Amino acid sequence: MCLFNPAKTPISVLLALLLGAVTAQAGAQVVREGARLSPVTNQQRTVPGFYRLMLGKFEITALSDGTVTLPLDKLLTNTTPAQLKKLLGRAGVDPQAAEISINAYLVHTGERIVLIDTGAGSLFPNGGRILQSLSAAGYSAEDITDVMITHIHGDHSAGLSREGKRVFPNATVHVDGRDADFWLDSSNAAKHPNHASFFAQAKLDLSPYLASGKVRRFGASDELVAGIRALPAPGHTPGHSLFAVESEGKKLVLWGDLIHDMESQFNAPGVAISFDVNQSAAIAQRKIALNDAAAKGYLVGAAHISFPGIGRVLADGSSYRWLPVTYSETGLTSQGKRR
Repeated sequence: MCLFNPAKTPISVLLALLLGAVTAQAGAQVVREGARLSPVTNQQRTVPGFYRLMLGKFEITALSDGTVTLPLDKLLTNTTPAQLKKLLGRAGVDPQAAEISINAYLVHTGERIVLIDTGAGSLFPNGGRILQSLSAAGYSAEDITDVMITHIHGDHSAGLSREGKRVFPNATVHVDGRDADFWLDSSNAAKHPNHASFFAQAKLDLSPYLASGKVRRFGASDELVAGIRALPAPGHTPGHSLFAVESEGKKLVLWGDLIHDMESQFNAPGVAISFDVNQSAAIAQRKIALNDAAAKGYLVGAAHISFPGIGRVLADGSSYRWLPVTYSETGLTSQGKRR
């Protein structure tokens, strides 16, 4: 039912409405003319920064360190060009220049502020944004009490240090003992020539913390702080680890480098990558993790799935599908329950 009757409306009100309409039309015309005159912005970069959700009482913040462009057609192994063309092509991924996210995760437990992985530092032109993302999320490097490294590779640990100094001056660095022993032993470089550059990088990353007594080596299934436990998943590196984060019955498992390319490795988990120190072991760990996540339905965070890299795994016959977390500005699900 219409409540507006022009015949009974005072002329002053009608004039005000008319003036408003004319003004709005003139404004729209200015906008249209301005749009024709305004140049296209030169700022073409998207900077995602951070994404936050709640896990029970824990605050989880995904942090973008940027991206790295990789020739997946040269790096992915245990596959064929035809298979890669099919798997990557249907997702619009350029196998010669695939842009891969570099994600890290911040867990505020209420007692500790834990950063899991640190990004690539200055290694890549589009990486090294961890501190900017941390600041955008309301934190500083000095706030971090603990840094947990899924494994010692530059895109996960190079953000630890800058010019020989600790980036996170108040943090203890937690790293699997097997990974530390392997990568910090320079004699291993000759035995693994395809991975030789990683050994020098490991020393650069960890030396300032080692000198300050700020490195803690952990073992299999150790609880590193209350609510965060290391889960061994060796293969990609000898001490590659997942981290299970749990609060009030809610669970998130951070995968490190179980997945490098979602399109190929979700559909064909047997696809490996040349960065794997032990490819057969890495494949086995990926299959275990995918199956477990699909069966139990907990959240997963992955360093190289498109930012924020948080979602769930669904079984799809012999392959798997990725269900990204639903966007929320409150950290709540559509049912009003915290994730």
